[in-house]
Amino acid sequence: MRNLAISLGLTACIGLNGAMAGEAPAFSADDVINFVLEQSGNGATRALCIGTKSQCAKAQAGFDMLVTFEIDSADLTASARDNLAEVARALGDDRLRAARFNVEGHTDASGEAEYNAELSHQRAESVKRFLIENKVDDARLVAIGRGEDAPRADDPLDPANRRVELRLQTN
Repeated sequence: MRNLAISLGLTACIGLNGAMAGEAPAFSADDVINFVLEQSGNGATRALCIGTKSQCAKAQAGFDMLVTFEIDSADLTASARDNLAEVARALGDDRLRAARFNVEGHTDASGEAEYNAELSHQRAESVKRFLIENKVDDARLVAIGRGEDAPRADDPLDPANRRVELRLQTN
C-alpha cells in the first residue's frame, strides 16, 4: 500500500511535526487533491495518511487523515485550524466535489468506554463543523464516534489513539 506521509500535528504537547500557530500549513490543498486523484484511477482502494511516517505505516484502506487531540478534549488548536483549512480547500476543488467522507473520531483507552464513545463523537463533530464552516457541504460528511475500539498504536493509552480520521466513502 502506498502512503503519502504529511504531518498534521494538532496539539502542542504531542507535536507530531505539526506547524506552530502562525506558521504555514504542513501541506497544501494541492498535495491532497493530487494524491487522491492519482490513487482514484488505480482500481484498488488506496490510503492517504496525514501524519508521521511511523503513524502512516498502520494506515488502512481509504482516505486516512490523522487529526490528534489533547487528552479529554475535542478542541482544535490554531495549527489544526490552519491545516484543516487546507483540507477544506482541497475538498472544495471541483475535481473532488462528488467525494463523500466519513469523519471518524477515536480515543485512547483512558476513561470509561461509554465516555470515550461520546468524546470520540465530539471530536468527529468538531472536525466536521470546522470543515462545514469552511464551505464543505455537510451532506458530504458523516461524523462517526468509534471510541477506543480501533487504536492506531499498540499501547491503548498512546496519544496517537486520540484522533480523527477522514475516510473516503467508496460506495
